[in-house]
Amino acid sequence: MRTGRTSSLLETKIKNQQALKQIISRLKSRGKRIVFTNGCFDLLHYGHIKYLQDAKKKGDILIVAINSDSSIKKIKGKKRPLIKQGDRSRIIAGLSSVDFVTIFNQPTPDKIIRLLRPDILIKGSDWKKDKIVGGEFVSGYGGKVLNIRLIKGRSTTNLINKIAKLF
Repeated sequence: MRTGRTSSLLETKIKNQQALKQIISRLKSRGKRIVFTNGCFDLLHYGHIKYLQDAKKKGDILIVAINSDSSIKKIKGKKRPLIKQGDRSRIIAGLSSVDFVTIFNQPTPDKIIRLLRPDILIKGSDWKKDKIVGGEFVSGYGGKVLNIRLIKGRSTTNLINKIAKLF
């Protein structure tokens, strides 16, 4: 059945943190540059897609760490996320620009950044470089910390507000 095959292909991209650490170690030994970014990715929109495509261009392997449902509630409030972490991880894994997806439960990705030690850490241009969580750590071992320009007016909050206003 086609859907079963597609589902299993998506699942191969979704890894727990320890498994991902081992995969990254092998990839780095082959000279691959590991790019890391993170976010909620609740209610995916074109701004997310473009951001992830641009992030992928900065290296060889793109890892996306997604905030868990409980983490998002702490950051965004009790009404979020709109989409559960399992579905969000599968949606992100379905993008061709994304190589691996993992979920983290803390309010910030500091712990997973320290575990995975990416070559390149990326956040959107709404973050000042000196405020990017894990940036100082990544720079400390010679990694790069980069910003990617975001598409103006594209955000999950704006989309939620528009839907609420219309319906």
